[in-house]
Amino acid sequence: MPMNRVQFQPGVSMAEFFSRYGTEAQCAETVKAMRWPQGFRYPRCSSAEHYVVGHGARKLFQCQACRHQTSLTAGTVMDSTKLPLTTWFMAIFLLSQDKTGLSALALMRPLGTSYRTAWLIHQKLMKTMALRDSEQPLTGSVQVDDAYLGGERAGVGGRGSPNKVPIVAAVSTNDLGYPLRVKLNAVAAFTNEAITAWARTNLTPGCDVRSDGLSCFVGVIDAGCAHSYVVVGRRLPRELPQFKWVNTVLGNLKTLINGAHKHFKFGKYASQCLGAFAYRFNRRFDLRTLLTDLIGHAATNSPTRERQIRGGAEVHD
Repeated sequence: MPMNRVQFQPGVSMAEFFSRYGTEAQCAETVKAMRWPQGFRYPRCSSAEHYVVGHGARKLFQCQACRHQTSLTAGTVMDSTKLPLTTWFMAIFLLSQDKTGLSALALMRPLGTSYRTAWLIHQKLMKTMALRDSEQPLTGSVQVDDAYLGGERAGVGGRGSPNKVPIVAAVSTNDLGYPLRVKLNAVAAFTNEAITAWARTNLTPGCDVRSDGLSCFVGVIDAGCAHSYVVVGRRLPRELPQFKWVNTVLGNLKTLINGAHKHFKFGKYASQCLGAFAYRFNRRFDLRTLLTDLIGHAATNSPTRERQIRGGAEVHD
């Protein structure tokens, strides 16, 4: 069997990571370059003239025009952090280079933080991945399938279990049938209305969508997409090459949850987990760029507060 070049690409080694981002000064210069590639601009007035005040690693930028101050991490994913930037960069490195993802517990040990701190960093970075990946809808030929996150609880089985979250998996493929990009999203229910709303956000009008026989997928037509279906029945996945890649993606997602996470509150944190999985998959061809992309997104995305994360973004239509 020939070697899969995507699977066996070298990525960024630990030694290379530390040579590039091993000190607080190196991390600070990287964040500064990512935030202000054309040079410092104060967020309120866009003035470039400023003073640097303070001592040590955490300096403040004071605008000469309006006299207000800002820090290097203010208004970013790392806003209000008391942790060294090297800790954030290490978390970004570990999450970007690990194919199957890491749990907060596994992240806690190399970071040297408490579990709560590691969990919060993990959630903020996964939220960043999910938000960035949601910006680009799928195009062309798309395989879709339905699935559930979560298992049954005692006394309540089947699809009606309150511990189950319905999700839609979609994979766009090229002319040779190879996967390009993936979307994984929680939906309110498997209804025509919910699928239409999902398709309007995640598919480009004109997509050629292929699904199994689940009737709700006709909802993609109302979003301007073509639709065809194959009734699966009792056939095994290997007997359905039409859905090879969406089944592969769902299998990998199951491996991620069972291996890295074991269990989490699916109704509250599904979007972060699914979005982070899709983010890594869609950048799988270049792990080196994946690392710099995630650093850049952490340095430019707006902050997410702990109360927002713990409040949970429940699934909406």
